[in-house]
Amino acid sequence: MRFLRRQGVFCRTCALASFRDMQADTMVMGWWGPLSVLITPFVLLANLSALSGIRRIPEPATPGWRPPLNPGKPVFRRPAGILALVPLGLLGLVVLAVPLLLLVGMLTGSDDGDAHPTLTAGSCARNDAPWPEQSLRPVSCGSSEAQYRVVDPTDGPCASRDYIAYPEYSKDGVTSLCLHALKKAAT
Repeated sequence: MRFLRRQGVFCRTCALASFRDMQADTMVMGWWGPLSVLITPFVLLANLSALSGIRRIPEPATPGWRPPLNPGKPVFRRPAGILALVPLGLLGLVVLAVPLLLLVGMLTGSDDGDAHPTLTAGSCARNDAPWPEQSLRPVSCGSSEAQYRVVDPTDGPCASRDYIAYPEYSKDGVTSLCLHALKKAAT
């Protein structure tokens, strides 16, 4: 990686010619280093501020002691500018794809294997782990798998023999639900 700068007193035509040559070179050769991939887009944008300064230079009124440089074709009409569209296009895709993928991920949610099922008051549940560990899952109250009836503690305090479910099993993720053992449940 290297930074080049041309300094001097230029007429508008010579400054434009120098700018176009250096910008085209940067667009082709500026990408070939690990840090250069990150720095080159900023250098290209900074060079555009130099172009705005070049456009403020008045046209030469009288010819100088030597003829002005030929500005040549604009940057994107040169082979170097066309070739530079590949890394610039890839960079544009990354800039657009990363936020888009983040947005899609946020909207679809995550299918987290550690996510707990939601229990509601009046439903029944089964614990697939030995107490005091909890691996609760909702089941039909009429099934033979039902071990506990879920009770909302806002209806009254949990009974002395009730188990208390972790808050992450509640709808709001904060409330601890009571688990009242059914008679057929083996605890």
